[in-house]
Amino acid sequence: MAFSVFDSKGTPLDRQRTTWRDMVRKPISKLDDDAFTRMRVILMSGIEREALRFSHMGARCNMALRQPLADVRRVEQHQATMVAALLSPDHSPLETTIAYAQLAIELTASVAKAEPDDYLARVYRFGLLEDVDHLYRYAALLDRVHGTDANNILQSYTDILPGRPTPEQHRAPRDDLRIPYDRSMAAMLSKLHALTVTAAAAQAHDYYMNVGPTFADPVARQLYAEIASVKEQHVTQYESLLDPTETWVEQWMLHEANECYTYYSCVETETNHHVKAVWERCLDYELGHFHLAAEAFRRYERRDPAEIVGDFPRPIELRSQRDYVRTVLASEVDLRALGTQFVPREHEDQASIDYRRHLNGDGSPSAAVAAGYVWTPGTELVSHGAAGTTALVAAMPANQGGVVMP
Repeated sequence: MAFSVFDSKGTPLDRQRTTWRDMVRKPISKLDDDAFTRMRVILMSGIEREALRFSHMGARCNMALRQPLADVRRVEQHQATMVAALLSPDHSPLETTIAYAQLAIELTASVAKAEPDDYLARVYRFGLLEDVDHLYRYAALLDRVHGTDANNILQSYTDILPGRPTPEQHRAPRDDLRIPYDRSMAAMLSKLHALTVTAAAAQAHDYYMNVGPTFADPVARQLYAEIASVKEQHVTQYESLLDPTETWVEQWMLHEANECYTYYSCVETETNHHVKAVWERCLDYELGHFHLAAEAFRRYERRDPAEIVGDFPRPIELRSQRDYVRTVLASEVDLRALGTQFVPREHEDQASIDYRRHLNGDGSPSAAVAAGYVWTPGTELVSHGAAGTTALVAAMPANQGGVVMP
């Protein structure tokens, strides 16, 4: 059933209040809740943080919007806290990393399948195959070091297998820029997809940057540094899909519409009724925010918001995309970037080849971590004993032996 943001005014902003106890609620269960509940929590945390980032940037550039943005931003801050607090504290940093990588795969695959623009869909598929490999590298680290099977977090929804090799993902900046959609012609869904995937990529980048330095083992620290660098490339790639000629107030309205769309998607698909109540509350609040932004659009643009925002045809299909991922992997894993286009490996930009050769000059941590790794149920340490850890140490440079994790 289609959903329209114009059918409800939502909760008025002056009634959007909370307390600290209400803000920090009972978290989900690491093992008992469905993995997609955890993915929704991570996704909506990223969406809220993107809203905060945009609001601060908009306020720096628009005197007239400073007060309404500040009013909405305070509620967004508390919503971001409420959503982030749903993630349970029994997740280790590596387990949370596995969850971030799983979301990147399932969300990007879902968006690529639903994207009406062929070029934008190709961009998402290109990034998807790099996220597949990130999960594989982090799963290898979790298995070899902690003796823990990543499938405990993945719950068999997502394959653990190599994608486009992480050591080959490093590109010259000019090869991470893409052709933006045309604001006057692009489907609303295309605009919402670009905002959603950009927010998720930025969230993962920030998490890897913050968590990586907390590890004692130098190879683990380097792995997080390597993949965080690729995630910055992903943020560059996805945000370059946004039309830079959109005005600030138009961008604000689209951000609020996207929050409504993603919360609506969570409401429609959530299986945990406690968490679903959070999604319903946040959706009602976001409808109030959208109408404030829409009124600003009418005032400053002198246009009808319905020219930009229409009905949401269907929620984001956040479910296992295993078959789709395997199909894309089989047909597109050897594609590389040449400017804004995707080409066979042999036609890759020399600038990216040179950049990568220098960056990997002392070896690649993602190659060391996954050396000889093949996922098997029950963890590698169960199957091969101490040989797993021994192989990891042997694959490292001489000054990087010793595996000590927090």
